[in-house]
Amino acid sequence: MAKKAVLIGINYRGTEAELKGCINDVKRMCNCLIQRYGFSKDDIKVLTDTDDSYDQPTGKNIRRALNDLVSSAQPGDFLFVQFSGHGTRLPAEDDDETGYDECIVPIDMNLITDDDFREFVVQVPEGSRITIVSDSCHSGGLIEEAKEQIGDSTKSSDSDSESELEPGCVYNFLNQTGAVETRGRGIHDQGGHMKNRSLPLPTLIEMLKQRTGKDDIDVGKVRPTLFDVFGEDASPKVKSFMKVVITKLHGEDEGFMGTVGSLVLQFLKQKLDEDEEYGKWALETEHRGATTHSLPDNGILISGCQTDQTSADTCPSGNPNQAYGALSNAIQTILAGSDGAVTNKELVLKARQMLKKQGYTQSPGLYCSDLLANAPFVCD
Repeated sequence: MAKKAVLIGINYRGTEAELKGCINDVKRMCNCLIQRYGFSKDDIKVLTDTDDSYDQPTGKNIRRALNDLVSSAQPGDFLFVQFSGHGTRLPAEDDDETGYDECIVPIDMNLITDDDFREFVVQVPEGSRITIVSDSCHSGGLIEEAKEQIGDSTKSSDSDSESELEPGCVYNFLNQTGAVETRGRGIHDQGGHMKNRSLPLPTLIEMLKQRTGKDDIDVGKVRPTLFDVFGEDASPKVKSFMKVVITKLHGEDEGFMGTVGSLVLQFLKQKLDEDEEYGKWALETEHRGATTHSLPDNGILISGCQTDQTSADTCPSGNPNQAYGALSNAIQTILAGSDGAVTNKELVLKARQMLKKQGYTQSPGLYCSDLLANAPFVCD
């Protein structure tokens, strides 16, 4: 039996999206895994953007670390992943039931989607277990099709009755309507730091413009731009989408092309005219959909909030060395106050109660099978 972990903390230092507590979250979890759960330091892969002794948390490096984690797993192993950083939501380009693709935001903007996380969980061998903690915004749907144990649709008397949500409307890729985001709030000392871990689409687009030097990026061109910049290293979900668009474009499907948007078509036609090989990474990608695989019963997601909420990055003292994610801090506080094992369900319910008392509006969620809801957090 092995215990292995991947810990990702991104503060986005020097950008307009800068956070304060993500690296601290990872350091605390690393110590917790070693001291409380018996992990070896050599079996914990850390990716941060503030220390050159660790790999940078780019999309490529994060995907590689997660692939290495699950591909090396054997039955009986315990795997653990924590992400502390920005989350975002892309308007779904298909009939995704939420109307969005929930994503985490690597340091280079090479997004990793909910479908990508689902594929990682699917690869975990039977008899092993993977726990994912995402202290980021819009994290409630980060494992596509995972069963919701604690969340907005599974209210109970043990959990907070209603989170203070603002209404949000579906933002579909084809019709490009608007969306509303909620912001996590919490009680903090005067002068303290408070920011949510959400990267709104306008900010994401501005950062992509800065990275690429292109001024014509809009919502409909986010996926083509990600593919254009990252190519083979782009998210499989992005490559699958581009495969569909390029295939339809080659076939001159007028009905489909009429829904995509003229700017996207012009962009792709120009690329294909300039390079006949453009898009080969997309065309070689196996199309992935929600029904490609059944989700195994060995994946656990603990989210910092619901899909339409944001998670707080906070520092009551105003000292960046003491900054943290609200969920991460709650988890460490609960574990420190417990002598024995804490189940996944107990941890999330206690975290909800603690955050509510502290004045936060974010509602952590639990997504896993019925059996694993009552299993100990991290490992037996």
